[in-house]
Amino acid sequence: MNFSREEIRPIEKASLSGFVMKRYPKKENLFFTIAVVGVVLLFLCLTCAVGIESTVRTSYRDEDIPCEWSGVKRIVAVGDLHGAYEHFVEILEGTKLVDAELNWIGGKTHLVQIGDVLDRGDKPKDIFDLAIKLEKEAEAVGGKVHMMIGNHEEMNLANTAFDREGYITVSQFIQFLPENYYLKQVKKFQRKTKSFSSSNSISHADYEEEWTEIIEKFIDVPGAQGRMFYVKNLNELYGDWIIEHNVIIKINDIIFVHGGISEVLSQRWTLKEINETYRIELDDIRKAVIKKQMPKIPGYDRQLYNEPNGPLWYRALANEESEEFEDDVLRILENLQADYIVIAHTPQLASEKEMKKYGGKVWVIDTGIADYYRPIGGHTSALIIEDDRFSIWYPDSGQKVSKIN
Repeated sequence: MNFSREEIRPIEKASLSGFVMKRYPKKENLFFTIAVVGVVLLFLCLTCAVGIESTVRTSYRDEDIPCEWSGVKRIVAVGDLHGAYEHFVEILEGTKLVDAELNWIGGKTHLVQIGDVLDRGDKPKDIFDLAIKLEKEAEAVGGKVHMMIGNHEEMNLANTAFDREGYITVSQFIQFLPENYYLKQVKKFQRKTKSFSSSNSISHADYEEEWTEIIEKFIDVPGAQGRMFYVKNLNELYGDWIIEHNVIIKINDIIFVHGGISEVLSQRWTLKEINETYRIELDDIRKAVIKKQMPKIPGYDRQLYNEPNGPLWYRALANEESEEFEDDVLRILENLQADYIVIAHTPQLASEKEMKKYGGKVWVIDTGIADYYRPIGGHTSALIIEDDRFSIWYPDSGQKVSKIN
């Protein structure tokens, strides 16, 4: 999916009209004017058609980022983590993907973390760092780690997460701050509270109240200094890595996507087009935020970024219960040439029955793994798919098998 033709249209209208009026106002120069404008227009079209995507991309090339795999014998899928590093490690060890030293022992297994590592929890950076390590180790032995993009990754890279109260915890905020800004704030807190200690002895629990006040001041103030330090540093440290991942993938006959996929999207777009388009749009937004510029892709031309019916936000597959909607599910699967869809995004906290929908054609694997959800029934789990069997792994009872016919 290429945005270059759409993006150039307003630029041409704005720049060329001014160019003609200022430079060639006389009637006798009409033909010369038309010729010059034609040459300029052709040059702009060719230049933008070739180069516009390079202005909204990093060094990756979409043809280097696959989104479909076949012949995979074992898949372990994990829902929203929201900073729950310890629970993530518990899943990896319990499903025999890592050893006690957190080295990959999963062989050719594919691990799918279906998005939303960020927000509501305390250790998203640790999850990212472990995932980066495991990606390399799994790849070396024929396995794969898929760290998919969720809506919370979108919001953090694009500088909108602060506007949702309670999303960015103090611990997460501190983890992604540049060190100089962090130390500067700590010194301010020390002067205010008249408590002094070395920076090495300061924990995230120190000055919790002061940090919380800072974060609350950032709500609806997108250009606030500390907020921009956080967003810029997060993007510099992990932005390129995050954006090189997918929003939707297919392994064997199973679709994995964070929020879901609508019938309309499944009809009109291939998986590659969805991933490529979303990647371009998010990359454009995050770079505009960092550089304090307008995005190169106008809002009216964006099709998937922050789209309620897009792959990161769509909830109908999890929330709809009507028999009529089951026909939609069947058509979606037919359009995607798939038999099953695995999603997260919408917590299912009670039982396997809530996770398994439409006769097992749709699985919702967000079970509220993060501590944030524990008071209302959240629990640790993973979905294991092996030999046409879908099974749910729990830390207490091991693996519960549910055969899908």
